[in-house]
Amino acid sequence: MAWQRVVMKTVVMTETATAPLSIAIALFDRVTMLDAIGPYSVLAGLPHSEITFLAEQPGPVMDSNGRMAVVAHAAYSEMVDPDVIVIPGGVITVPMSREKTHPIIDWIRHVHPGTVRTTSVCTGSQLLGAAGVLNGVPATSHWYVRDTLSEFGAIPTDERVVQQGKIITAAGVSSGIDMALQLVADLQTDEVAQAIQLNIEYDPDPPFNSGHPRCAPPAITEMVSAGFAGALERSGDQAS
Repeated sequence: MAWQRVVMKTVVMTETATAPLSIAIALFDRVTMLDAIGPYSVLAGLPHSEITFLAEQPGPVMDSNGRMAVVAHAAYSEMVDPDVIVIPGGVITVPMSREKTHPIIDWIRHVHPGTVRTTSVCTGSQLLGAAGVLNGVPATSHWYVRDTLSEFGAIPTDERVVQQGKIITAAGVSSGIDMALQLVADLQTDEVAQAIQLNIEYDPDPPFNSGHPRCAPPAITEMVSAGFAGALERSGDQAS
């Protein structure tokens, strides 16, 4: 957006003649949309970059609630050498990562060796694991499924953002914004990341301290856990 670019003019940068950094945000049916849109809102302010939304086929991709769609510009197969990939999550990724038949998994496996950064948000790390990217790598995911990353050879890590080399994984949903800010700082400078953070006024001050099981009331954790268990059962039925 134009107003996002304006604020970046306050950041002194060296112009280069290199091609723009190519960023691929990979979508799939029943994605948790904030996993994709949170990082997008940050990365849209990254100078000298281009963002492409991908899916199995170009066109609208529905979110996990079936109420919102984002248009994919291209198919996975059309973008074979992105510099950065962002893999969002969604409950559906758990059965997807076990069945290993969805084309996004082969695409991740194919493009990862050539990326500058490979990133995920929430249960998107399950897809990285299924693609063989996380073997021996510390990684995080949504708290409800984080420990299952060990099934892919990963080292489950209870942190909001985990970076190991060029791989960056983020915990649940909202942590994608934190991941994207760290990514910007890695690829550009702290000042650019700080300018973007101020631009989107990312200054969280939630009304409740219940964003993780370590601080949420036990009854709330039990209720949400039961909801996830039911959602996983339904998503497994839908995936099969």
